[in-house]
Amino acid sequence: MEAELIVVSGELLGARYPIGPAELRIGRAPSCAIRLADSEVAWEHAAVRHSDGRFHISDRRSGGGTYVNGMRITDHRLEPGDQIGIGETVLIYREDAGEPSDNSQHHTLLRACALLFLFRAFALSQSGAHRAALEKQILRLIGDLVPCAGGAILLGRDPAELRTAAADHDGPLPAGDIADRLCREGAVILPDRLTLAFALYVRGAVSGALAVWFAPEEAANFEHHRDTLSAIATLAAAALETAREVERLQSVTALLLDRIAAGEGGIGSDSGIVGESPAVLKLLQMIGRLAPQDTSVLILGESGTGKELVARALHRQSSRAPKPFVAINCAALTESLLESELFGHEKGAFTGAVAQKKGKLEMAEGGTVFLDEIGELALTLQAKLLRVLQQREFEHVGGTRTIKLDVRLVAATNRDLQAEVRIGKFREDLYHRLNVVTLRVPALRERASDIPTLARYFLDRAAARCRRRVAAISPEAERYLDGYGWPGNVRELENAIERAVVLGQSDAVLPEDLPETILESAGLPEVPGALQSTMTQTKRQSIVAAWQQSGGDHKQAAALLNIHPNSLRRLIRSLDLRDVLS
Repeated sequence: MEAELIVVSGELLGARYPIGPAELRIGRAPSCAIRLADSEVAWEHAAVRHSDGRFHISDRRSGGGTYVNGMRITDHRLEPGDQIGIGETVLIYREDAGEPSDNSQHHTLLRACALLFLFRAFALSQSGAHRAALEKQILRLIGDLVPCAGGAILLGRDPAELRTAAADHDGPLPAGDIADRLCREGAVILPDRLTLAFALYVRGAVSGALAVWFAPEEAANFEHHRDTLSAIATLAAAALETAREVERLQSVTALLLDRIAAGEGGIGSDSGIVGESPAVLKLLQMIGRLAPQDTSVLILGESGTGKELVARALHRQSSRAPKPFVAINCAALTESLLESELFGHEKGAFTGAVAQKKGKLEMAEGGTVFLDEIGELALTLQAKLLRVLQQREFEHVGGTRTIKLDVRLVAATNRDLQAEVRIGKFREDLYHRLNVVTLRVPALRERASDIPTLARYFLDRAAARCRRRVAAISPEAERYLDGYGWPGNVRELENAIERAVVLGQSDAVLPEDLPETILESAGLPEVPGALQSTMTQTKRQSIVAAWQQSGGDHKQAAALLNIHPNSLRRLIRSLDLRDVLS
């Protein structure tokens, strides 16, 4: 009797293990024929042996247990379709078709469960060879239920994709008007070819097809098999829908992890635009008008002004808000890596492409793609991006299947793209495609009235992140912030406030807590009023006295002043005491 175990869930998904006269052991031991790395699996967990003309599976006193059809067993005589659970792995026991059965309905149900597992594995498989092996196993199980001569599982969303998928198979598969009929009618019966074909639907849309054909001797029973195959097609569609949902959740998880990783300490991690200056209010008004539209937007502005915040605001206020927002930095990757990141790739497309990978454009389906630093995009990729904008379609790197795309594209740059066009570094046709509507994000120096509001906003965030109670910014420190030119814009302000929170010792941000560039560039502010002058003079006198008393020792002087040595050094610089203490 020929029999085998098929792995339908777990780390060895799709693997097949023939069972013979010799004992077949399952566990973590290197000597096991089915070796599982799962920590819940024992060293020698279970074994399959031949006894009394049948195969039996026995548990080797494992802690986790061996389960057959959901029931924990010690020893069990295997029947076709039995599902064996060991840790995270599920195996199906299979014998040759035509074996007599004491309980045909029970085994039919088990085969249906096995088909559901295998269809899902088939849909999730990224390897062509692996998918072909799974398809063969599925068709063998279908052959146990109906006496078909062959069949095929095709993945495709329209007639063209189904025809492409059918080209890789032998047999009377859907082609030409058959594929059109299948997408239009849902099922096609071809008595002259003894072929039945059923569309597989995911959320009401065609996502594939199941085709099965019969030998001439089955002509009399041909139409009697329609209901059975229709039920199998329903199982396939359910598994396909589950697989698509798994892929969607994996994509969303990857995007969220990217956002968390990119947002640590960065302006792009926050979704709000802070400020009440006329320039910001005008920008917010333009965002409100453009967000409901589906047109491309080009965002201009210096580095650090918050262009990604504007792109996120456009997405959040649009009808695409429930769908993904995908941000891509065109300057962060090499040309080849960026092409793969944008468009995805097929297995073997280049060295290191060990599996098919979806690109960011495909992951953003229905949502918004934000291309930051678009001016850094290579000319070859500009041509491909232009096609995406014009045709709303693309192919994976190394692939031939055209993928339809529904995304809104928002781009940003700190370069003068018109000048780049003139010198031939940026395609003019792409520039005009992107430049349908332009939004300019003001530099921080152009919205100086927002500096105190932004500084307090960043202070609250940094204090919470660093778990420090810093409640305010001292008037002196605020004047330094107001007097600085901020070439790095809002991002530089955020970093300066976070640094002050990390290094500061008091419950307020002091001038000595700020970066040297701000103190040196702004200089000592001229503050009217006797009180401020007296406070500054008192600080200078206290530091000079402590310095003299400690004999010029930084640590001793800081201890006398009850402050950290680093704070003392910053005070010496900010109060211009270097020459006095030298």
